[in-house]
Amino acid sequence: MKKIIIAASIAIGSAAFIATSLNSCTTIATSDLGLAVIKRVLLGGINKGVNIYGNKEAFLQNNLVDKALPKELRDINSTLEKIAPSLVAKEREYIAEAAVYTVGISKPILENAVNSLNAQDVTRIIQGEKGTATLILKEKTQGQLIQAIAPRVEQELNKYSIVKTINTALSGSNLLGSLLGGNNSKVNASGLSLMASEQIVNGLFNIIEDHEKQNSASLLGPFGK
Repeated sequence: MKKIIIAASIAIGSAAFIATSLNSCTTIATSDLGLAVIKRVLLGGINKGVNIYGNKEAFLQNNLVDKALPKELRDINSTLEKIAPSLVAKEREYIAEAAVYTVGISKPILENAVNSLNAQDVTRIIQGEKGTATLILKEKTQGQLIQAIAPRVEQELNKYSIVKTINTALSGSNLLGSLLGGNNSKVNASGLSLMASEQIVNGLFNIIEDHEKQNSASLLGPFGK
């Protein structure tokens, strides 16, 4: 009888220890320590992206930035490749140069969003899949970033008259209507700037997410990530 009581006590004690340990992990994860670790990961990704964007060649050579190219702009470029391949290279170069000027706009917005993360965000990150921290950051800032940088991107692209050059190359091809929908016969300056802005912003998120996934094991390991 004593053996049964002792065994039961050990089992209850073990269960209590496991429950306490799990609760402790959750508490730590949502504490200032957990928040600090997640901020460190995200700020590291932001800095990595900013460094890439600050270097035109690094921007052009980064496949994560290229993957962020909107479908409409990719379609336009595919058409241009058949008509004027060199123009596509110039367009990409001009977007890369414009991206340099967006760093000073994007970085403070992203850093403020990281610093505003709360315990609810941290819990979602800890319980979610790898990349959830970047997803939350994207949800908080994507629209704001595109709206903030689009005027500067348009200003930079207008310096090179790239829109006029593209329209000249595509004139008479009757391809823009099928690419952009409706009866469009020209690439709109604001439209091109918006597509370029989307690529710049989403490319930055791709870099941040990649950094998060690469570093989650070493930095978030104690929290089960």
